[in-house]
Amino acid sequence: MPDSSQPLPRIGDHTLPNRVILAPMAGVTDRPFRQLCRQLGAGLVVGEMVTSDTSLWHTRKSRLRMDHRGEPGPRSVQIAGGDAAMLASAARINADQGAEIIDINMGCPAKKVCNKAAGSALLRDEALVADILSAVVAAVEVPVTLKIRTGWCAESNNALRVARLAEEAGIQALAVHGRHRQQRYSGHAEYDTIAAIKAAVTIPVFANGDIASPEKAAAVLDYTGADAVMIGRGAQGYPWIFRETDHYLRHGEHLAPPDAIERADVLRNHLEALHDFYGDYMGVRIARKHVGWYLAGDARIAEAPRRELKGRFNRLASPAEQYRFIDDLFGHARSSTTASDEPGETAKGIRAA
Repeated sequence: MPDSSQPLPRIGDHTLPNRVILAPMAGVTDRPFRQLCRQLGAGLVVGEMVTSDTSLWHTRKSRLRMDHRGEPGPRSVQIAGGDAAMLASAARINADQGAEIIDINMGCPAKKVCNKAAGSALLRDEALVADILSAVVAAVEVPVTLKIRTGWCAESNNALRVARLAEEAGIQALAVHGRHRQQRYSGHAEYDTIAAIKAAVTIPVFANGDIASPEKAAAVLDYTGADAVMIGRGAQGYPWIFRETDHYLRHGEHLAPPDAIERADVLRNHLEALHDFYGDYMGVRIARKHVGWYLAGDARIAEAPRRELKGRFNRLASPAEQYRFIDDLFGHARSSTTASDEPGETAKGIRAA
């Protein structure tokens, strides 16, 4: 049973409104998706990781990743790199530009990141970890947080030692993904390491990995004693997971899933935000992966129609065509004054699209 009596987590002077956080994901947690997840109940959202190499910030990708215009606080910016001085400088510049929380990435398993001795590769060098944490904390007045994995591999589970280094350095909160780097996203997340870290440190600990339902969130919080859950892939295609999880943690009961009209509104608004943020050419292309996730996350759509719909959407080349696709897909709901959410009617509408 969810425990609603636990105090809300704090990061420095910031008290989060709930215990459900959007994880930073490169290529996913851009400004449109962050804003959407916050609107749908995320208590904190963390931006895509930004390189600490400021010489690369002139690129369009970096400029977009650093764009937090219009977002409510606290604004959390994640930085990645392997040089303490560069990370400290990047933290300072981001704080000067309005970041209210600086998050350090020591959890990314991607080869192109680890090959540069950044992300989860840093976990192999605890002395460097300590240098980085101390340098970044000293460089800014805003709170600094850290995201890690359990270690580099199964034989080097050193997350507990890194967590103690983080607390000693002044890190204000720690997110732990329950996999080591070599697992990437395969297998199953384990929570024993997270529970051990929570028992050993006094700073807030956020549990991450394989949390894709309100029940799983409650179970992980109960097992680990963590202060909050951090949800990543579970939000892809289903951003409603934040409000549903928050409600379940507070009240021990389920919210009704979004009906077809709300799904249509959220998806269309998301597409509009993507097109506005990236421009028509890139917006259309980036929308394809999100719509694929939305279709995959809609349990009312069978596998064969889902593949066909995804293929059709991926062939569309303009915003107008994408909007028409969404309007046609959910048209049966809008044409009825009593939109049904029954699987039979939904499937009929989808097949007619």
